[in-house]
Amino acid sequence: MAHATREDVLKALDQVIDPVSGRSVVQQDIIQGLVLRDGNVGFAVEVDPRRGRDAEPLRQACEVAVAGVPGVVSVTAVLTAHQEAAGPKRPAQPQRSAPPQPAGIPGVNAIIAVASGKGGVGKSTVAANLAIALGQLGLKVGLLDADIYGPSVPRLFDIREKPKTSGKKIVPIEKFGIKIMSLGFLVREDEAVVWRGPMVQSALTQMLDDSTWAPLDILVIDMPPGTGDAQLTISQRVPLRGAVIVSTPQDLALIDARKGLAMFSKTQVPVLGIIENMSLFVCPHCGQESHIFGHGGARSEAARMGVPFLGEIPLVSAIRETSDSGRPIVVAAPDGKEAQAFRVLASEVAKSVASAPRQAPRIVLE
Repeated sequence: MAHATREDVLKALDQVIDPVSGRSVVQQDIIQGLVLRDGNVGFAVEVDPRRGRDAEPLRQACEVAVAGVPGVVSVTAVLTAHQEAAGPKRPAQPQRSAPPQPAGIPGVNAIIAVASGKGGVGKSTVAANLAIALGQLGLKVGLLDADIYGPSVPRLFDIREKPKTSGKKIVPIEKFGIKIMSLGFLVREDEAVVWRGPMVQSALTQMLDDSTWAPLDILVIDMPPGTGDAQLTISQRVPLRGAVIVSTPQDLALIDARKGLAMFSKTQVPVLGIIENMSLFVCPHCGQESHIFGHGGARSEAARMGVPFLGEIPLVSAIRETSDSGRPIVVAAPDGKEAQAFRVLASEVAKSVASAPRQAPRIVLE
């Protein structure tokens, strides 16, 4: 069966009439970020923020219309809001506090974030191996790839299939004993996701709320690098039990790691500790160790900031090779020193997660 084309999808959406305006969603140009891959369709329905969740029936109507197109396998539509500039406005009055946030995800005991201040430090590799290692400890574990613009989890796990649906819920893909969800399952590896901040926030919220995660002991969230919309959305949307900061030893990476620490401090998320990735290079031929990125920087930073130091992960070709092949090192070589380093990390994280849960944070503007 031939897969649906972009034109087929837009034609179906052109039949969906917005009851507020009396025009189709295509005529109003409120369908944004349309992506298609092997019959799997994803897009955002962007409405005036004043409509809020009242526009949910419109989103559902769009999903139903696209689901009926021949060649469509699955549909994921998210509801977003965007305020256009429209003349002079009264100065906004400062808000003293944000409304209470949702309590969490039903059936998920604890949620942790794996984060970094900058890209290229091996955060996703750490998150993948940590999640599997936690599962090897006997815990029920899920992994959410929250890096909307650069999802790495599909490659790390060699997942090429699309998640199935159960009613209105998305069923995460299970591999190596853990449940996995990523927007990368719905787009080609070389396809750019050109979405504004509100669209990213809605996509993350939908993957958190509309996936059948339960029952889980721990949900590991592979955060995007930096301190932007996605990080704040997750920090405010769910009561994170804590965050693991990944850094390399050199000063440049540590500067950005401090920014990540500061962000979690402002959103009242405990930092479970810092892990030093690419700590030392081990020559695959002679076994000689070289500190090409320096050494001990993350340990010193953890001591300076008063947070735990969770360990060192070496820079070895085996970790890169197993990651590229879709079999992370804790699966491909479970008896090696590298896998043992990740198991130590998992053990420390599991101990921290066993502590009392915290309430979802509120941002207060002074």
